[in-house]
Amino acid sequence: MPTVYFTDTEGTTREITGNPGDSVMETAVRNGVPGIVAECGGSLSCATCHVFVREDELPELPPMEDMEDEMLYGTAVDREENSRLSCQLKLCEGQDLHVTTPETQV
Repeated sequence: MPTVYFTDTEGTTREITGNPGDSVMETAVRNGVPGIVAECGGSLSCATCHVFVREDELPELPPMEDMEDEMLYGTAVDREENSRLSCQLKLCEGQDLHVTTPETQV
């Protein structure tokens, strides 16, 4: 089972086992992870599930699509090179992921 490590801006990390095929956002919401608002429920229309992916794990992820790229310009905290929307990151068997949530989503 894939594991997602959610770290908040204070440095607290939550380790959550997810289901292959679920998104990082779904995993966060299902487990009450603070810092993931997910107002649109994963329909790629709000950017309130913004996360920063650990740099060394970026190459393992599918490339960002144009719509996600556009939505990242509307985040409450400025995007960075490792910014992604967690609703667009699907968990895969045998792949762990480390993400940091921004200070705020709205």
